[in-house]
Amino acid sequence: MILTLTVNPAIDRNITVDQLVFEDRAYILDTREAAGGRGINNSCVIHSFGGKTTAVCTAGGETGARLKQLLRCCGYGVETVEVQAPTRTNLNISDRQGLTIKLNEKGAPIGPAEIKSIEQAVGRLLPQARWCMLCGSMPPGMPADFYARLIETSKALGVKTLLDTDGEALETGLEAGPTVVAPNQQEAERLLNKALLTRVQFQDAAERIRLMGAQMVLLSLGSRGCIGAREGLLVEAVPPRVDVVCPIGAGDALAASWVWAMRRSDDFADALRWGVAAGTASATLPGVSFASFDQTRAVYDQVQIREVSR
Repeated sequence: MILTLTVNPAIDRNITVDQLVFEDRAYILDTREAAGGRGINNSCVIHSFGGKTTAVCTAGGETGARLKQLLRCCGYGVETVEVQAPTRTNLNISDRQGLTIKLNEKGAPIGPAEIKSIEQAVGRLLPQARWCMLCGSMPPGMPADFYARLIETSKALGVKTLLDTDGEALETGLEAGPTVVAPNQQEAERLLNKALLTRVQFQDAAERIRLMGAQMVLLSLGSRGCIGAREGLLVEAVPPRVDVVCPIGAGDALAASWVWAMRRSDDFADALRWGVAAGTASATLPGVSFASFDQTRAVYDQVQIREVSR
């Protein structure tokens, strides 16, 4: 089983408009609500690929009740931890040309007793898991070492971990030695305090992040693909050119399908190809949507894998 954790989930309001133009009106074509958050997104992808997954998330207030309602028909296991603060709402706006605006609430603080309940929920499920994916932002006031503690607990049980977060939580989590860390370009730039512009800089960044504590690194570069690093191996996965409709969530699809593929064969480069294929296929869909296995498989053979000589 692949366990995912989302401590700061959201109700995602996904709005599609005809055009996004500065100082001009846009007309709404479609509005949908979905359960959001990186871990929930990961479980959605893994389940659609036929993998077994359970999602742990918090839920509070009226929005938390809506979140639980949206998750009732997801098809995979869900365990919600009740918190007092209301679940946040995020707004995603995209037009037919692929321009996207993402507006996220930070979320409300979670108390010490609630943090303990989250750790207990994860702890109960970890013995049944092969992978634990620790995903997304943390609410204000949450201890920066929260993910690090869960990484250490997972390692003690022989469970592999993927860390997908930002800021201080990413720095502290790396020190705990996760199996893999999956930053995007902007998160990597903040972590390294350096702008990344060239192919060589991306490669160096992936290796530098690996040396900070992770066994493996997936540096997601959007339409340019992904750089994967593990000891003695640096690999580029380059996607085909596609018409991007909405790139939001493509990184989640990449991380989830990579873990799914590694769970099947432990082939790092092939898993990277699956990850980039899933992210690319998802970006061609409207709103925040995730490609099916068949849609991903159609892109898989078009992803180029290049091993980088160091």
